[in-house]
Amino acid sequence: QVQLVESGGGLVQPGGSLRLSCAASGSISRVNVMGWYRQAPGKQRELVAVIATPSGSTNYADSVKGRFTISRDNAPNTVQLRMTAVKSEDTAVYYCNLKQTGLNYWGQGTQVTVSS
Repeated sequence: QVQLVESGGGLVQPGGSLRLSCAASGSISRVNVMGWYRQAPGKQRELVAVIATPSGSTNYADSVKGRFTISRDNAPNTVQLRMTAVKSEDTAVYYCNLKQTGLNYWGQGTQVTVSS
């Protein structure tokens, strides 16, 4: 079984920075795609940023390019999302996601609120 544990959400002012972290445990494949999706109230869940293992290739939503950076942490099976220059429209519940061997796993979600 796979578990995803997220941390780092909270309240941040517009223009500020925030870092999200997600640690995967359990049976993790050497080949996978791990990253973040978000869902704002009344909207569908959307991709934010993902990173592939082992290639390290990344994919970002156009709305966050140049502001958010996804990276693999030194800790095994951990990814971080560095959020900078945040905007009110970044407010959402952020979900960690892991795709491997044709299966899709989700974390419980962490709230990010951008407000002054």
